[in-house]
Amino acid sequence: MSTRAARFKQADATRALRAAVAAGLKPSGYRIDPAGAIVVMFADGAPRKAANSNPWDEELQP
Repeated sequence: MSTRAARFKQADATRALRAAVAAGLKPSGYRIDPAGAIVVMFADGAPRKAANSNPWDEELQP
């Protein structure tokens, strides 16, 4: 069995949570999707868009 490099590091998750707090949000946790993306979760259980998000981001996602 071969080992492979992790798609994320603990520092990446910590950085994402700190960024949410710095933006004035209250994260309740995070999850890592199969592609390795870190999704910050909030009290209502749904990820929130950043205030400066680009509306084309959703259109261009596969």
